[in-house]
Amino acid sequence: MSPANSSLSHRNDSIGVLIGLVRSELVRAMEAELQASGVDLRFTQFLILKRLALMGPMSASELARSVELDGGAMTRQLDQLEGRGLLRRQPHEQDRRALRIELTPLGRTTWEQMTPCNDRVLKAAQKALDATEREQLRDYLERVLTALRDKN
Repeated sequence: MSPANSSLSHRNDSIGVLIGLVRSELVRAMEAELQASGVDLRFTQFLILKRLALMGPMSASELARSVELDGGAMTRQLDQLEGRGLLRRQPHEQDRRALRIELTPLGRTTWEQMTPCNDRVLKAAQKALDATEREQLRDYLERVLTALRDKN
């Protein structure tokens, strides 16, 4: 099926289906890009490292919320990433019962290696849009997200 035909096949899909398809393709492309760059991580693991790199240390529950994982799934991901030396669990400064999750130096280096992968995937995803269309898309998606999160 040519790209023109594949886009026509989605003309009658709901916006929800299209958003789901876009997300699936972004995940697939990102995982392929990571593998091609020698980074053996899944998309969810990439997101965890990205959140820690950009937002700094946080609790496991904060991290789980930020990447939309339940507690059990987050624990499994943290165990795997900690086993690979990419992050560590540190005691919280104020609450000795709590732990903070932080990147290790290897985790920081891995994040720096992944950043160009992320940039390439996002650039490829938007290649058919000019600068104005990219800003419009961002605006539309932010407004949809705000509307969905608005409880009033």
